[in-house]
Amino acid sequence: MMAPFPSIADAARLIAAKQLSPVELTRACLERISKLDATLHSFLLVTEDRAMADAKAAENRMMSGALKGKLDGIPIGHKDIYNTAGIRTTGHSRLLEHNVPTEDSVVVRKWAEAGTVMMGKLATHEFAIGGPSFDLPWPPARNPWNPDHFTSGSSSGTGAAVAAGLVLGGTGSDTGGSIRGPAALCGLAGIKPTYGLCSRRGVLPLSQTLDHTGPLAWTVQDCALLLQAMAGHDPLDPASADRPVADFSAELDTGVKGLRIGVIRHFHEVDNPVSPATKRGIEDAIGLFRDQGAEIRDVTVAPMMDYNAPGWVILTAEAYAIHEPWLKERFNDYGELMRDRLAFGALMGASDYVQSLRRRRVLCLQMREAMAGVDILITASAPSEAPKITEVPKWAMFERPNFTMPFNLTGLPALSVCTGYGEGGLPVSMQIVGKPFAEATVFRAGHAYEQATPWRSQRPAMSNALAA
Repeated sequence: MMAPFPSIADAARLIAAKQLSPVELTRACLERISKLDATLHSFLLVTEDRAMADAKAAENRMMSGALKGKLDGIPIGHKDIYNTAGIRTTGHSRLLEHNVPTEDSVVVRKWAEAGTVMMGKLATHEFAIGGPSFDLPWPPARNPWNPDHFTSGSSSGTGAAVAAGLVLGGTGSDTGGSIRGPAALCGLAGIKPTYGLCSRRGVLPLSQTLDHTGPLAWTVQDCALLLQAMAGHDPLDPASADRPVADFSAELDTGVKGLRIGVIRHFHEVDNPVSPATKRGIEDAIGLFRDQGAEIRDVTVAPMMDYNAPGWVILTAEAYAIHEPWLKERFNDYGELMRDRLAFGALMGASDYVQSLRRRRVLCLQMREAMAGVDILITASAPSEAPKITEVPKWAMFERPNFTMPFNLTGLPALSVCTGYGEGGLPVSMQIVGKPFAEATVFRAGHAYEQATPWRSQRPAMSNALAA
């Protein structure tokens, strides 16, 4: 019997045992989309015909004993900055409202080859930075835990759709926190992999030296399965790392005993003090890890603002360079948040950009030194529970340093994990950070935490009501 909200790992086991039909699983997701997404706005486009064709093909493979692997027959969605051949890809922008690519992005192709069922294209912030916006052709996605509240961004639709059980996993991108932010506010697992681990070819760019592709899912284990099918060298992506891909699930069940865990307390206690529930979740996680045999120590690095300042200069300058022709010709076709945030790029000089790159190098070296004696780092993913969607400041990224940018700037793998529920029943989270290409160790710690806590048994009330 299928649970109302199977994880990818659980669904894969049932499909492999011929106890779950990919067609019935897909139909159940489509039904949930039809009943919930008028409130959530997580999808920009539902590809029902494609989904049913994918599901029927997976079911045929299941019946003939020819499944492609653990993702065969699993319903997923793609953030609408991932090119999909013959299927509209808009970047959630009026400028690409009718854009239909002729080729899949590399990640879309890889997931299709793994047998996933594509349910459609998911909402984002305009070109992955301009949101939540109410002046675009489509409304912003809303948080399933309370639709009056923010999902974070820019992988907003993926966060909402996975949390509500409309899909079992989905793609995101992360330039300054756009995977880990929605994972945090929507109560999911989401990983920004090591820079260069996954191809970005065929994904609308924002900042070439900060952009990462990665997955969001309900559990850490599911993220490991999705990332396995994403990772790999792409010789046509200049930033792609030419190295073998590790088995990201290999260490999942080994626990944290013997791990050396560094806690960057000053990030979430001094640099940007977090909400009581967020702090309690982190402290409880540290205590759990200590009880399970991990070695805990405090780690000090540069203040968060030292990372955020060069990070946002680099991001804004590179994004402006990409959008400059359109900004000059079609300025008012952008949403207000997008055009105002990018207009700063026109005011930056070459020295601002170069000095930020130089500072980035220093910070990378400092972070490497700080991690020399530990296996992973822990801090917050977000400062608090989700704010109301109508109360998100236009300049939020400049007002207070965020917890995610340090690991875009340094390129380290960083995972957001739900650590419970705070004010209003909204999720809170922590961030687990690893050394370059040590995703397996990051997943090991995250999975150990999830297995020892009850948070994965709780879904949004609107989803539970539908499942009842």
